[in-house]
Amino acid sequence: MSKQHPVVVVTGSSGAGTTFVKRAFEHIFERENIKSLIVEGDSFHMYDRAAMKENVKKQEKLGNNFFSHFGPDANLFEKIEETFKDYGEKGQCDRRYYLHSDEEAAEHNQRLNTDLSPGEFTPWEEVGTGTDLLFYEGLHGAVVTKDVNMAQYADLKVGVVPSVNLEWIQKIHRDNAERGYSAEETVDTILRRMPDYINYITPQFSETDINFQRVATVDTSNPFIARDIPTPDESFVVIRFNNLEKTPVDFTYLCNMIGGAFMSRRNTIVVPGNKMSLAMEIILYPIINQLIADK
Repeated sequence: MSKQHPVVVVTGSSGAGTTFVKRAFEHIFERENIKSLIVEGDSFHMYDRAAMKENVKKQEKLGNNFFSHFGPDANLFEKIEETFKDYGEKGQCDRRYYLHSDEEAAEHNQRLNTDLSPGEFTPWEEVGTGTDLLFYEGLHGAVVTKDVNMAQYADLKVGVVPSVNLEWIQKIHRDNAERGYSAEETVDTILRRMPDYINYITPQFSETDINFQRVATVDTSNPFIARDIPTPDESFVVIRFNNLEKTPVDFTYLCNMIGGAFMSRRNTIVVPGNKMSLAMEIILYPIINQLIADK
């Protein structure tokens, strides 16, 4: 952790909604003229798209049906820890990009004078000079194992955690809409990831400072046949604070500002799903401002 060079982490599993939280932070950064260094979790995958497919097949032939992007064998956990540590110490770190699309590939090829394709990585570059904080968004922002402890180097850790069935519904629909995967293919992916989900994704949410968990108020008992993703109006968001001394919050103020909000425990507030963005900005705005003021 570093007051001079703060590290902010948003972590959650694939399809959990971390991108939504990222936008809330970006609004705060833009409004407050905070220059953030954005680091994407996908850039720490060990293999590019083609190599990952080959390794999945190789592991399956060896009898390992649980090789996934969620675990340490397919990610550079030590590099994530090193990135947080380096930025905290000197305000600089290495960064690369995973190219998701033709548009991203074209943008970075022009910038770097390279000929990379979607599914590949850009070269590592040292970045960060002149930035106010590092902002990480991805799968593994607060992993603690016997070999690494990313959580110790982050000044603010936010978890995004939908209920499991809701998470699966979101992933099935997203993979179909964006990648053309069938529901059966996505279910196979979910099953392959399950051990790593339990061992490396879920434990992070005991390390995070604030968790945002969306819970549907409609029937999601069989996520594999659900035709629609529950809307924000059909859900609540449970917001849990791990340490009220580190992230102080005025619950009375929040309940008055957000219609329909209520406290369910001394460190937990529940808000209507359609007020999630408002709740995030009200909660995160003073915390980010304090991080910048402490610099």
